Amino acid sequence: MIALARKYRPKRFSELLVQDHIAAALRGAVAGGRVAHGYLFAGPRGVGKTTAARILAMALNCERRGATAAGEPCGECDSCARIWNGVVNLDVVELDAASNRGVDDARDLRERAMYAASAEGRHKVYIVDEAHMLTREAWNALLKILEEPPPRVVFVFATTEPQKIAQSAAPILSRLQRFDFRRIGPHAIADRLRQVATAEGLAADDDALHLIAKSADGGMRDGLSILDQVVAFGAGPVTAARVREVLGLIPDDVYGELLRLVAERDAAAVFPLVERLVDGGADLGEFVAGAGEVLRAVLLANLGGKPEGLTEAMAALIERYRSPLPAPDVVRLLAVLTELEPQLRASGNARLAVELLLLRWALMSRTVELQAVIDALKGVAQADSRTVGPNPTHGSVLRDVAPSSPASPPVRPSDSPPEKGPLTLDRLRSLWPRIVDDARVKSPMLGALLEQAEVADVQGGSVAIRLRDTNPVHAEGLERQRDALSQLVGRYVSARVQVRLQAAGGGEGERSATRPGRLTEEGARAERLKALRAKDPGLGTAVDALDLELLE
Repeated sequence: MIALARKYRPKRFSELLVQDHIAAALRGAVAGGRVAHGYLFAGPRGVGKTTAARILAMALNCERRGATAAGEPCGECDSCARIWNGVVNLDVVELDAASNRGVDDARDLRERAMYAASAEGRHKVYIVDEAHMLTREAWNALLKILEEPPPRVVFVFATTEPQKIAQSAAPILSRLQRFDFRRIGPHAIADRLRQVATAEGLAADDDALHLIAKSADGGMRDGLSILDQVVAFGAGPVTAARVREVLGLIPDDVYGELLRLVAERDAAAVFPLVERLVDGGADLGEFVAGAGEVLRAVLLANLGGKPEGLTEAMAALIERYRSPLPAPDVVRLLAVLTELEPQLRASGNARLAVELLLLRWALMSRTVELQAVIDALKGVAQADSRTVGPNPTHGSVLRDVAPSSPASPPVRPSDSPPEKGPLTLDRLRSLWPRIVDDARVKSPMLGALLEQAEVADVQGGSVAIRLRDTNPVHAEGLERQRDALSQLVGRYVSARVQVRLQAAGGGEGERSATRPGRLTEEGARAERLKALRAKDPGLGTAVDALDLELLE
């Protein structure tokens, strides 16, 4: 039985899939008698390089050239049949450079090329596959004959790695006409597989053909070989489940669970998902690559594109999770994948590496549009003018922006402050819990900072606030909010209040003059964000009020 990849190999230029630019050029060269003496066919495996070389040899030696379309072989005469089937032929010789790569092989080829074709009007065609395997010495041996070839002799070099030829034999490239073959898209492969299935009388589901086309990775030959493999697996129609079983592909519902746990930030679901993959013997590297493709499809759908090569089930999943995973968030998820990909490949513990990746995806904070923040602030301001109660819009924005932060205590409004009284240390310490509650309503950030602080001293109208920890970030944040804190304390006392800060050790929290350190990338980013806040006070207010993370 002939393999499908051989049985359905094209016999004419017009049958080459997706390579119309090459087919038209070669057909025109044959019809016009302007065939070059040397060609370089470059491109991925399985896209038609050797097939195109055979069709060119058939067209040059076809016994019925006058009875066919200009430049096309008939594909039926004895000469065409022998070339197409790869039968021994005096005028068409195919060589595999992987096993005939030395200088002696090249010299033998050069000497054989000096002999004329077997009959008048015929061409000698030498097809050298895997040409990048030839040694530098072998190319040098061929250089002369490529410069001054005998009449009616054509060399065709096929390669998947033209850059290697450029490195080892750059002068050769200027003596060859180069054609670059395109990778074949999944839709074109699926359509061709459907034609082959119909011709063979095979029942095949569209989803199954799309899975095969995707697994073929741009190669028509690989697609036909996979179809052959699935058909040989057992009787019955070619279904998506059968294709997955033969190829060991990961089911769509696994990727559906991945999208769910990322969209719902369900970090606890990561471990059962990876456990399922490991128990099923799945290739975790293949799973990560597939996850990247699925997220790319979500991103493409969010930007108005239409992902290709998806099964119906996967297309439905992409449509379902478009809204919960907006484009900015998907870009950040893919950026994390790109960042961790080298570590995933090099990791000695693939399971742990994949779990960490999925956990980062599930715990990643989500972005929020600045307009939504501004609208939320307007809602807070309007609500505050009517009532002191919590604002629903305020809460929803906080959940969208910082879901991964520890749960904050519920924000509750303080009662009306008592009548203003004297500014004393004991009185201020007794009022401190209420001041912290008040701060949470006005600014969640300030409230969180004051939870780490205490009243240290009162002297006249000056209040010293001391942080309980030595975290410089907390000290800097409280320093920025010092004026707001002064106004807040002023609600409870009859004197004018000036707040000063003390370090955890008890000294004043003034920064000593130190030599500035080298500016790091993080430092530069912090300076840019600081400048951005200074330029737009409204933005700074939004960030502080809603406890947001500001992204560039």
